[in-house]
Amino acid sequence: MARILVTGMSGAGKSSALNALGARGYRVVDTDYGEWIEDVPGRERVWREEEMEALLRAHEQSGEPLIVAGTVRNQGRFYPRFDHVVLLTAPLPVLLDRVARRTDNGFGKGDGERARIAADTAEVEPLLRASASVVIDTREPLSAVVERLAALAGPPPHP
Repeated sequence: MARILVTGMSGAGKSSALNALGARGYRVVDTDYGEWIEDVPGRERVWREEEMEALLRAHEQSGEPLIVAGTVRNQGRFYPRFDHVVLLTAPLPVLLDRVARRTDNGFGKGDGERARIAADTAEVEPLLRASASVVIDTREPLSAVVERLAALAGPPPHP
């Protein structure tokens, strides 16, 4: 039973990879949305630690693979609970092109958001790269990215 964290900048392909893995029968959780995230004034977004603890604890007992995606300030606190920390990466022009073209997420359309993606790519991605156990360049076809993640996770419980 593998627990995998998939992290990376906006536009790197986290949600696309999770959607494809979910369609294969894996349990996937996109923590960039919903009850997983807390906006702390004066700081970046963080995981709600009690919810993340409960999710990981439940899956430690389930024996099934779990693939979590997200990029938040406090994710490093949870690294020991994951078997793999996977950074999905692409050059900044690719990231900006993807966020401009995507239709399922409005983040990255405005100039301020695009500037934030550029700043995060320069400042945050090197930190993620240094702590990742696996780095995947998502200029590869999505199918290849998904195959690599599936190989790390092992067989899905419900194919």
